[in-house]
Amino acid sequence: MDLGIAGRKAIVCASSKGLGRGCAEALAEAGCEVVINGRDAKALDATAAEIRAKTGAKVTAVAADVGTPEGQAALLAACPQPDILVNNNAGPPFRDFRELSRDDMLKGALGNMVVGIELIQKVIDPMIERKFGRIVNITSGSVKLPIPGLDLSSGARLGLQGFLAGVARNVAHANVTINHILPGIFETDRWRSGNALTAKKLGISEDDARQKAYEQVPARRIGQPEEFGQACAFLCSAHAGYITGQSLLIDGGRFPGVM
Repeated sequence: MDLGIAGRKAIVCASSKGLGRGCAEALAEAGCEVVINGRDAKALDATAAEIRAKTGAKVTAVAADVGTPEGQAALLAACPQPDILVNNNAGPPFRDFRELSRDDMLKGALGNMVVGIELIQKVIDPMIERKFGRIVNITSGSVKLPIPGLDLSSGARLGLQGFLAGVARNVAHANVTINHILPGIFETDRWRSGNALTAKKLGISEDDARQKAYEQVPARRIGQPEEFGQACAFLCSAHAGYITGQSLLIDGGRFPGVM
C-alpha cells in the first residue's frame, strides 16, 4: 500500500534502536525524510547509515537527549516544521513503588509525559496551518495491563494519553491526528535486559525465561520492532486521517480484555 506520505518530514525520538528505529525505518520506506535521535552518537550514525542503505531515504542523525530543552532544540533545528512526530523516550527502570523518591517520580513524569507534550507544543501549530500532521506517542501496554515495578512508567505514560485526549479532538478538524501505540513484549534491549533479570531471579536460563514469556502471549512469540514500525507508519499515513485520540495495543493478544 502506498501510504501517501512520500516527501513528508518526520522526527522520530529515541530511534537509534528498538521500537523507535522500527518506526524510523518504516517511515523511510514510505518515502519520508527522517530525523532520528539518540544519545549514543556512534550507534545513531550506524543506524542512520543502515536505514539510508536499505531505503534510499534522506536520514539525518541528531545525537541529543530529547528530555532536555537543548536536545529538543537540536531536533527542531534539523527539522523545523515536521509533518510527523513520533514521541518516544526510555522509561524508568523496574523499581518497587515504595523505593521511589519524590525526585524519582518527578523525573519519571518529566521523561514519559512532559517531554512529549513539550514537543507537541512546538510542532502542532504549523501542522494545523498546513492541514496535515501526524503525531504518534509510543507508550506501553502496561497502562492497560499493569506490571509490578513499572508503576512510575505506566502512570506517567497514562498521564500523557489522558492529557492529549482533549488536544486530539481540538485539532482533528485540521487533519492533525494524535494517537498512541501501546507495545506489549517486543524484542528490544530493554526487554532482553528484563528477561536476564527474570532468569536470574528465578534461577533459570535466559532461554527458559524467554520461553516463559512466549507462554504469556497467545501468539506464542514476542513482537519485532519492524512490525511495530509498520503499524506506526500506517497511523502516520494519508489514510489514517479519521483515526485520532486512540490507543492501539500491540501485544499478541496478551491483554485479556474486550476493549
